[in-house]
Amino acid sequence: MRTDFIFDILKNRHNQLTELVAQCPEGKRNLIPEGFKNSIHWHIGHVLTVTEFHVFGLPEFALDQPLPASYQDFFAYGTKPSDWHSEPPAWDVLIAQLREQPDQIRKLLEGKLDVPVKENFLRAETFGELIVSTVLHATDHIGFVSAMLKTLK
Repeated sequence: MRTDFIFDILKNRHNQLTELVAQCPEGKRNLIPEGFKNSIHWHIGHVLTVTEFHVFGLPEFALDQPLPASYQDFFAYGTKPSDWHSEPPAWDVLIAQLREQPDQIRKLLEGKLDVPVKENFLRAETFGELIVSTVLHATDHIGFVSAMLKTLK
């Protein structure tokens, strides 16, 4: 597996999402446009949380500073802002974490992309496949955010 390509595409998708959400006016970050079920704020947290869950949710690796467990309550699969009982993590915090995440992943998994992984939600066979799956997941959410921004304008 081409290591640089895999890590670069992950960083590219995170950067693309970061640049896209920067176009969202502050007053519209938590709005849910008609036809959608989540806000742009939720999408940022979701990509961040799910990427960590997919890549680091396996017992083989643990982050020095994992995301707080509360992120699962806000941003895991099946969550939505209408279920939030408290304030979600701040926008700027999520953006900073989104920028840092690809480098954290690379630091822990450099040279290990072909290492087999145990049974997992995505049915990936290697760490490289896990990362590719998270790239595809982020790409889906980039599409949602792009459509939401058009609707919010």
